[in-house]
Amino acid sequence: MLTIYHNPRCRKSREAVTLLEEKKIPFEIVYYLDTPLNAIALKEILSKCNLVPSQIIRKQEAIWKTNYKGTEWSEEQLLQILVDHPKLIERPIVTGPTGGVLARPIDNLIAFLAK
Repeated sequence: MLTIYHNPRCRKSREAVTLLEEKKIPFEIVYYLDTPLNAIALKEILSKCNLVPSQIIRKQEAIWKTNYKGTEWSEEQLLQILVDHPKLIERPIVTGPTGGVLARPIDNLIAFLAK
């Protein structure tokens, strides 16, 4: 079963849910803004996707621009920033038993599903 880390207000995230539904692929939704991820869970997700925290930060968000932009941060520090401010996590992220993908653009999800 797949898991999608979803923000229903995000068009790209809704597109990913629609694609999974159309392909009749079973999945569960985690509303990560309502139930924030802890550092261990986020590390596991990143590991499945072969990503590091700096690759999933939404740098156009006001929180980032106001509090973090222009300063050097380690990947561990960025992980904690994402845990503290889940709105900064790029979405959607889809994971499965053997891997995961940042499904933005949607073509990333299509390629992941084709494996």
